[in-house]
Amino acid sequence: MKRFFQPVQKDVSFKKPTLSSSSSSSPSSANDAETKAPPVEDDDEKTQKKEPTKFLTWNANSFLLRVKNNWPEFTKFIDSIDPDVIAIQEVRMPAAGAKGASKNPRELKDDNNSSREEKLIITRALSGPTFRKYDVWWSLSDSKYAGTALFIKKCFPPKKVLFNLDGSVSKHEPDGRVIIAEFESFRIMNTYVPNNGWKDEETSFQRRRKWDKRIKEFILRSMDKPLIWCGDLNVSHEEIDVSHPDFFQSAKLNGYIPPNKEDCGQPGFTLSERKRFGSILKEGSLIDAYRFLHKDKDMERGFSWSGHPIGKYRGKRMRIDYHLVSEKLKDKIVKCEMHGHGIELEGFYGSDHCPVSLELAEPSLDAEKLNTN
Repeated sequence: MKRFFQPVQKDVSFKKPTLSSSSSSSPSSANDAETKAPPVEDDDEKTQKKEPTKFLTWNANSFLLRVKNNWPEFTKFIDSIDPDVIAIQEVRMPAAGAKGASKNPRELKDDNNSSREEKLIITRALSGPTFRKYDVWWSLSDSKYAGTALFIKKCFPPKKVLFNLDGSVSKHEPDGRVIIAEFESFRIMNTYVPNNGWKDEETSFQRRRKWDKRIKEFILRSMDKPLIWCGDLNVSHEEIDVSHPDFFQSAKLNGYIPPNKEDCGQPGFTLSERKRFGSILKEGSLIDAYRFLHKDKDMERGFSWSGHPIGKYRGKRMRIDYHLVSEKLKDKIVKCEMHGHGIELEGFYGSDHCPVSLELAEPSLDAEKLNTN
């Protein structure tokens, strides 16, 4: 989402960690194999579930800043809902690799003092009781831009993990925008969709159109298994999905008006984006889990992104973070909730996006027997 926040100042009160042999390993050590899942490790939590049923998506607007400034409250939140899978967007941590060298988008950068310190901060945060239950996969940009992460409880090892829409084993999407984990009965896809922008340029309108085309092609090719598609999808599908439709429809940047009327308005709420998104849902047989359960507009809790509390975007909100599920999973949707509210961004944990959760019903024993017969 196009940002309207001022840069977050460095929290000087955050205590720098000290290097130790027990904390110097990378949190992304699970990424060594191309598509193979990491070995299952002992987990304190004993579960009878065979696959994940509780999911959380969140655009963190810099994972490092959230760890520095908001980690205790976010950790408490994770403990309270106990998701099986956590999908993070806008990680904004650079990929491993020295300047001028090829990058490894599955590993955090650690080739200079600054990056080593930042990596250690992340590593130590993820070594606490809450997050040590998860394996983490990173897909990172070359710089502090975009990027995604996927946390999966160790008791639910995926069959394979991919990082692109083309099915390639080793390729990553530019800027680390995709992670796909495959389980026995479904796939989950975490994406940070490119912002549409305000002008018809190669880095905005055209880029977004190409992305939407490739996403649709991927979904249509992948209908052999149900899909859960989550993340910051950077689009508000219907007028009910924004707080002030007239404001967003007439929004301009520096007075510029695109020649095509369907490209006019707030990125994420242009008619062209919304039409393409509707086509993806229809042809891909996907259900918007939140709207499936919440039919009416909720001006307090119905939006996942909120504008800056100061200025013209105060109180202006959009729902651009989703859990979309294949129609085959429609009857299993138990909950889909937004976990932030209010102009003052309560429950946003420092980001301009709030977490969104999804809970599916566990397969019944009778259903399992039918599937095996």
